[in-house]
Amino acid sequence: MALAAAIGAAAFSSSISAADCGSTASAGIDWGGCTKKNLMLQDGDFQKGNLADADFTLTNLSHSNLASANLEKATLVRTWFTGSDLTKANFSKVEAYRSGFEGVKAEGANFSGAELQRANFSGATLKGVNFEKAELSRVNFKGADVTGANFSLTNLSRADLSGATFTGPLSFDRAFLFLTRISGLDLSQATGLDEAQVALACGDSKTKLPQGMATPTSWPCDAD
Repeated sequence: MALAAAIGAAAFSSSISAADCGSTASAGIDWGGCTKKNLMLQDGDFQKGNLADADFTLTNLSHSNLASANLEKATLVRTWFTGSDLTKANFSKVEAYRSGFEGVKAEGANFSGAELQRANFSGATLKGVNFEKAELSRVNFKGADVTGANFSLTNLSRADLSGATFTGPLSFDRAFLFLTRISGLDLSQATGLDEAQVALACGDSKTKLPQGMATPTSWPCDAD
């Protein structure tokens, strides 16, 4: 009797989980582990939702509300978030190659350990975002506000920070800056920077470095 009850409870739990994956987007939704590939889900409300481990490959989530949502370890390859609210959302350890984050509002969001190669954050609000240990190679930050962002232990190789805006310090502790575009940036208050890192980056005569740090005699980059 107890065994039958346990089996029935398990079946009921499974049916609830399946129903969640098929439900309409709403605040607090639980799509943890669900497959949501190749869908048009723009303008959706996912605020405080559980989207951890979900697969949104090639899905359009533009202009959606994902504030305080949990997307930890989600698959977001070529996913669109253009214009969405990602405030305080958790994107830790996601796979988001070539995804679009143009114009998002992501103040206080967590992208630690995220795979974000070739992602586009142009025009995004990224104040206080944690990118620690993230893969940010070839990421576009043009026009993004990265005030207070944490780039410690990140791979920023060939990323473009040259058009980013910010006030105050940024942390680059042990970041890899191979051919990272820092032209025109005022990094005088940056923390964690050393001359070996800067020598690999792409700066120009307008790039300002922390006090006491020598400007490279030449930058390993073309002029364009």
